[in-house]
Order: sequence, then structure tokens, then C-alpha cells
Amino acid sequence: MKTPVETRHLLDTLEAQHPDADTELHYSNAFELLVATILSAQSTDQRVNLVTPALFKRYPTAHKLARATPPVLEPQIHSTGFFRAKSKALIGMAQALVQKHGGEVPADMDALINLPGVGRKTANVVLGHALGVPGLPVDRHVLRVSNRIGIAESDDPEVVEQQLCAAMPRKRWTRTSDTLILHGRRVCRPKPHCDQCAVQDECVYFQTVIRRARPVPGSRAAPRAVTSARGPSEAPDGSPAKPGRRVRASGDRTPRAVRK
Repeated sequence: MKTPVETRHLLDTLEAQHPDADTELHYSNAFELLVATILSAQSTDQRVNLVTPALFKRYPTAHKLARATPPVLEPQIHSTGFFRAKSKALIGMAQALVQKHGGEVPADMDALINLPGVGRKTANVVLGHALGVPGLPVDRHVLRVSNRIGIAESDDPEVVEQQLCAAMPRKRWTRTSDTLILHGRRVCRPKPHCDQCAVQDECVYFQTVIRRARPVPGSRAAPRAVTSARGPSEAPDGSPAKPGRRVRASGDRTPRAVRK
């Protein structure tokens, strides 16, 4: 695994390649971002952004969402997928906010992950982007990119979070996650576009798998690499695979389809 100095250098390079890295979810406060992040499980940020304007207009606060019912809420979020489980999680989350936090989103990891529908990733997204508390969300893109480049070494999101946080200054945690996510979406996809990668020459995966798989001019074709192009905990289409025991230790409390 790369040293902290090497990791910071690689992130400097990637941040220069993706200067616009930020969450792509639309929100105006911590409550809206919490709702949007829960909805984005097994969906796209673009799809969620189409749904949330009307949803936020109807339920602008936790108090109003807490009074919603599944038959009314489900049709409004149907297009994001897993709408029944998400409806249950959203209503439960809002009720918990009202009962335990006066309807306000707490700026505390432990308090957040005890809300229905909220795991460490969702909590870190809200903390880092809406509440000014550094957090490093680890999703399938962060898992894939960090393991390929060699700045982390685990298929457990919580372990990868710890490794990256140990290597990066606290004030850069949120930006680090945003950068790795955007790099995973644009460049280091399940089938990577290595020719577009700014850290290609320092990437462990490129050096040990892609480059070795390329035939040397004038020789027979090199043996096909057997190492997967996918990241850990990732299905062949790039979506998250079923997590194992260690991955589920991240603190999520809701059905797998909703946990974010």
C-alpha cells in the first residue's frame, strides 16, 4: 500500500484532474441532503435530483415527513427504486429526528448512524457537505479506485475509510471522497479508461495488470490477466455486490437495498 506521502501526492494529482469534484445531489440544508442520500441507494444522483424538488416542497422539514404514510410517499419516490423500503426508512428517520433531536439533523456520527436508513457512508456525506464536520464517505467507487491505485487495501468500507483518513489531513477528507468518486465515475470505471488517468504511471492496478497484459511488439500476445477489473464488493455491471459479514459491519440498520 502507498505511504501517506504518496497517497497525498496521488490525491493532489487527481484533484487537479477533477477540480469540480463535489456531491452531485441537490440540496439546501442538512435535512434535504440526508433525504437525498438515502434515496440515492441503488439509484443515480441524476434520478434523485428529478424527484427531490417536489418531495422537498411537500416535506420541507422532518416534522412534516414524520407524518407521511407509505401509501402517499411511495409513489413520489417510486422511480428511485426500492421505494417501499426507502419510504419506510425515510419516515422512520424523520420520526427519530423529531423524537430524539427536535427535528434537527445532529452533527454527530453516532447519532446519525442510529437513525433508520443511515449508515456510515450517508452520515459522512451529510457531515462533510452540509454540517461542516470532516467525513470520508466510502462507496463502491472509492472502494474500487483506492484499491486499484494502491492507497487502500480492503474490501471493507470502514477499513478503507480508516486507511484513507489516516493518510489524508482531516480538512481534506470530504474532498478526497468526492475526488475518488468522480474519478471512479468518469475514468476508473469497472472497465477502466486508463489512458485518461492522471495517475496511470503510479497506479498499482495499471502497472501489475493492464501493462502486463499488453503484448510486447514482435512477440506473442501476453497471457490474459486474471485479476478482475472490478473493485471489491462490486458486481460485474459495476453495481455493489452483496456485502459479506465484514462489509455489513459499517453500521447500517436498514434493508440492504436502502443502506447507503
